[in-house]
Amino acid sequence: MCGRYASSRAPEDLAGLFDAQLDASHGVLEPSWNIAPTDDVWAVLERLDTGTGELVRRLRPVRWGLVPSWAKDPSVGSRMINARMETVHAKPAYRKAFTRRRCLLPADGFYEWVPVPATATAKAYKQPYFLRPEDGSVMAMAGLYEFWRDPHAPHPQPQEGDDARQAPTAWLTTVTIITTEATDAAGRIHPRMPLALHEDDFATWLDPDHQDPDALRGLLHTPADGHLTATAVSTAVNSVRNNGPHLLTPADHP
Repeated sequence: MCGRYASSRAPEDLAGLFDAQLDASHGVLEPSWNIAPTDDVWAVLERLDTGTGELVRRLRPVRWGLVPSWAKDPSVGSRMINARMETVHAKPAYRKAFTRRRCLLPADGFYEWVPVPATATAKAYKQPYFLRPEDGSVMAMAGLYEFWRDPHAPHPQPQEGDDARQAPTAWLTTVTIITTEATDAAGRIHPRMPLALHEDDFATWLDPDHQDPDALRGLLHTPADGHLTATAVSTAVNSVRNNGPHLLTPADHP
């Protein structure tokens, strides 16, 4: 599972790292060390430009928590923050997005929690850990995106070739993070972890013309090939109201 993560790089830096155009037409996000479900997050995706017909890679904000196009309301997104690699190609909510609407979600790292039992002098609590690549590189978490239209708004549905920037304001663009069984440091903390892509595979993953499920699944890897550090951090991150780099300060007593 990936239920909270950090993304603190400036959008201009992220656009350069992913060789993408920064699309600020949907707003510009502040750095965050405590991204939670239903928050807006940066995503890298490729769509056809309606003016030129060319495939363009952009960095733009989307909402975390995928809302299928057939959902009655967007509240379902809070329960669809992750998609399991083992079934993502077959589940009705993700199947079409997996073949045509894939994206990357830049992250510094992600959080997981370990239950700590009560003692004679302290109550039970959950100790958060921050997992990040050992070399400090940006994780390119594998994700899917989807469009959802407010059924009360009189707007036509955007077609596959539409420029994502042209989606009407009544449209909501949402994402989910693909996860797998955790390994190495992550496996000692939590049984699931987000998947990531190597830079060499960005183009294939993002290109909507690549639609072979087996080939696409073969591109997915554990972040940093499993070379992650796991650091116990302050329980302040447990509250979504708290934010800032101080959340990554190592805990005194993990």
